[in-house]
Amino acid sequence: MPNSALSATSSQGRNRPMDMARGFAVMGIVLMNIIAFSMPEAAYFNPDAWGGQTLPDRIVWAISFILVDGKMRALFSLLFGASMLLLMDRTEMAGGNGQHRHIVRCFWLALIGLAHYLLLWWGDILMLYAVVGLLAMHFAGKQPLALVKCAFLAFAVHFVIISLLMLSVYSTQRAAAAPDASRADITHAAHMLDSMGRPGSDAIDREIDLYRGDWSGMVDEKAAEFVGWSLSGLQYMGLDTLGFMLLGMAMLKSGFLTGAWSREQYLGTARHCFLIAIPPMATLAVWAWSSGFDTVTTFGAVFAWSFPFRIPMTVGFAAIILAAVTRGEPGAFLLCVEAAGRMSLSNYLGTSLLMTALFYGWGLSLFASVPRAQVYLVIPCLWALMLLWSRPWLTHFRYGPAEWLWRSLTLGRPQPLRRLSEISRA
Repeated sequence: MPNSALSATSSQGRNRPMDMARGFAVMGIVLMNIIAFSMPEAAYFNPDAWGGQTLPDRIVWAISFILVDGKMRALFSLLFGASMLLLMDRTEMAGGNGQHRHIVRCFWLALIGLAHYLLLWWGDILMLYAVVGLLAMHFAGKQPLALVKCAFLAFAVHFVIISLLMLSVYSTQRAAAAPDASRADITHAAHMLDSMGRPGSDAIDREIDLYRGDWSGMVDEKAAEFVGWSLSGLQYMGLDTLGFMLLGMAMLKSGFLTGAWSREQYLGTARHCFLIAIPPMATLAVWAWSSGFDTVTTFGAVFAWSFPFRIPMTVGFAAIILAAVTRGEPGAFLLCVEAAGRMSLSNYLGTSLLMTALFYGWGLSLFASVPRAQVYLVIPCLWALMLLWSRPWLTHFRYGPAEWLWRSLTLGRPQPLRRLSEISRA
């Protein structure tokens, strides 16, 4: 039987459990993004590449790898797919064309993402969501079981692609280590190791100089790399993103994301998912650590071999969040999380603005200056900002600032922003 507290939509027609889950997701995604904001990209894969040589740094890496890495982005993707389906359905019920509106939304989301990439941060996911969302749209009419099958087909193909890449890496490494290795083999292996985050590489030094430098230099560099960056993102993240979007659609149609399951069902799902995923994730972390964070071993664990276990981990996190938010009427904390979820785009972009201002050369220039364990001390401050500004904003305005812009662009005209009660008082 549906949970009476939160299974119904809010008075404004929103899915409250999904808003709360989205709030937790946008808070969680900062946990891994903080490394990419504050350190060279190689540090995301390998703690020895930068800022991770002490025991506390390595413990923090292991915890993040096991519990967070890839899971929050996957949860975000899952919720994006469900939200896309909700919007299309509501548009059709209102007499509009759901697919057309979704296409227009994706077009503007891609442009917002492009601005985010060029002007602020290289780690943008909005353009990827816009492109993959156009493909996911064509699965919207399928039943939940069919959606799950399509999702796992996307996951399987993605895993084959990244596995073939890793097999190529191992082959290159063996060729370079052979006694009769040619200079070309050795050079190719060196470039490969640099791209995977080899500690001490010249690429890391160049990246530090770039992001401690001026803003125009960063923009020029990202513009020059845009095509390769885009194609690489589609190749190595497109199918897993599609899979999670389709899984989100299935979970919405089954009632999972509406709070319609019992708390016991959510907790049971979370327990089983974590039992499936956490032991192998911990084993991979031990493997990388015991190798001395060998470049290929660690990259393989982070990039490829952990992927199958991210799926149950993501579902487990979704289940534990839904178990928490459907316990009864939400208290002050969950109401703040709900507001942060309703303003997830504003909070996502706002985080990039604050973090680049803190770490990049056009701001305080702390890039590659703070060790891994210490940089996480920024996270509680970020979370507090998200929770403290989102709810007060929504008491005066209908949408977050970025959400208002996106909605206005999609509908082709400025939308009312201030609440009627505020306008009447003015």
